[in-house]
Amino acid sequence: MSRNLPRTALLGLVYEEYLKHQQTARFVNEVSRRYTQGTLQRLLTHPMRELRRAAALALGYLGDYDSNAALGKALSDPDRNVRLLAETSIRKVWMRFGSESQQRELTDIVRLNAAHRYREAIQRAGRLIDKEPLFAEAYNQRAIAQFSLGDFAESIRDCRMTLELNPYHFAAAAGLGQAYLELQDPVAALESFHRALKLNPDLEAVRVQVARLQRLIEDA
Repeated sequence: MSRNLPRTALLGLVYEEYLKHQQTARFVNEVSRRYTQGTLQRLLTHPMRELRRAAALALGYLGDYDSNAALGKALSDPDRNVRLLAETSIRKVWMRFGSESQQRELTDIVRLNAAHRYREAIQRAGRLIDKEPLFAEAYNQRAIAQFSLGDFAESIRDCRMTLELNPYHFAAAAGLGQAYLELQDPVAALESFHRALKLNPDLEAVRVQVARLQRLIEDA
C-alpha cells in the first residue's frame, strides 16, 4: 500500500481492503499506525462517505470515551452505513470510561444483566458508581437491572443520571420511555422516545412506539 498517497485517500484504500477481505486485525493495525483518535473523529465529518464509514468503524476499535460526542453526532449522518457503524462503535466507547479495572468491572455487570442476575448487577453497579460517580454506563446498567425487577421509579432516576452524564445515550432515553410506559405515563414516555429518536433516528422499534403513543394520546 503506497505511503505517498494523501492520508485521507490512504484511509479509503485501507477501508476498501477491509471490505474485500474482512481482515479486522489488519485494518486496525494499518489505521492505528497512521491515524490518531482525534484525526478519526474529524474524518467523521469528511465530505466522502467512504471515509466517514472508515472513521466510524475504526473508532469502534481504537476510540475511547473521548470519541463519544463525535460518534454521537455521526448517528445523524445522511449515510445509513455511517449511522449503523457509528451506533456499533459508540456502544463500545460507552464501556471505555474510567480505569481499566473499572472497565472490567462494568463488563462483569453487563454479563450479570445478561444472565438475569439483576440484584447482583445492582449491587456491583452501586459499588462501581461509588468509586467512579461519573461513569454513565454504570448507571445505565443499573437502570436495566432495576427495570427488569420492576423497580421503574429507580430505573427512571438512573436513566436520567445516565443522560445527564452522557447526553448522547439514546439507549437510556429509550429505557426511560419504557419505564414511563410501565408507570402508565404515556406523555412522559412519548417525550422520552422522541428524545431517543432525535439522538438515533434508526431506532425503528422506538419509532413504532412513538406512532402508537401519538394515536393513543390523540384518541384520549
